[in-house]
Amino acid sequence: MPRIFFAIEPAEDALRSLAAHAALLARQGGGRPMPADKIHLTLAFLGEVEDSRIPEAEDAAAAAVGAAFTLVLDRLGAFRRAGVAWAGASMPDPALLRLQGTLAAHLVARGFELEPRPFAPHVTLVRKVDRAPREAAFEAVSWRVTDFALVRSNLATGRYETLRRWALGE
Repeated sequence: MPRIFFAIEPAEDALRSLAAHAALLARQGGGRPMPADKIHLTLAFLGEVEDSRIPEAEDAAAAAVGAAFTLVLDRLGAFRRAGVAWAGASMPDPALLRLQGTLAAHLVARGFELEPRPFAPHVTLVRKVDRAPREAAFEAVSWRVTDFALVRSNLATGRYETLRRWALGE
C-alpha cells in the first residue's frame, strides 16, 4: 500500500543547490544522494493510509493553511541510527512551526497517528551515510515557501506523486 505525507518542496534554485550539496556530501561521507525529485521537507508523515481516508487528510490540510514564509536551511547534521545526512534550519521561521503544528493537530483530531518525536525541520540529502557531514562544507540554502503538498510514495516503484497542493497566504 502506498504511503502518504505532507511536504514542502524546494523552489527550483534551492532544489539545484540541495541536489549539488547531496552529491558532494555523498562523495565526502559515503552513501547515496537523494534524487532531486525526492528532495523535500516533511511536515507530517501519515504512513499507509486507505484511499478512502485521503479526503480527511486533505480537509486537515485545508484547515491548517497559514502564511507564506522563507525557509532557511543553514546547518548540516546526521541521524546516525537512520543513516541519513540532512540540511536543517537552526532558526525555523515561526510560520513554519505554526503550519506544522496546526496541520498535526488537525490530522490527530481526524484520527491519524503521527510520529511521536518532536518536529525537526530538515531535508534529507543522503541515505546510508558512513560519516556525519562537516558543517564547514555547507552554504545556506533558502527559498520562499508559498505552498505545501500531499504526496504519495509508491514503495514498489520508488516514485513520488503529488496528490494535491495548498497555497499559503502572503
